Amino acid sequence: MPYVNIRVAGKLSKDQKSNICKGVTDVIAKEAGKPPEAILIFIDEVERENIAKGGVLLDPPE
Repeated sequence: MPYVNIRVAGKLSKDQKSNICKGVTDVIAKEAGKPPEAILIFIDEVERENIAKGGVLLDPPE
C-alpha cells in the first residue's frame, strides 16, 4: 500500500485537498501500477509560525 504524506504551510480548502489527492493518486496509480484504492494520502497543514526557512519564521511575530 503506497503511503504519501504531504505537508503544507498554512491551510488548504477542502476542494484544494480533494484535487491534490486525486492528482497524486492518479500519478502513483499510473507510474507504480498500484490500484487507486490502495493509495493512502495524509495532508498535514502546518501553521506558518511553526516553520522557518533560513533561520526566519515564515510568519514572524508582529
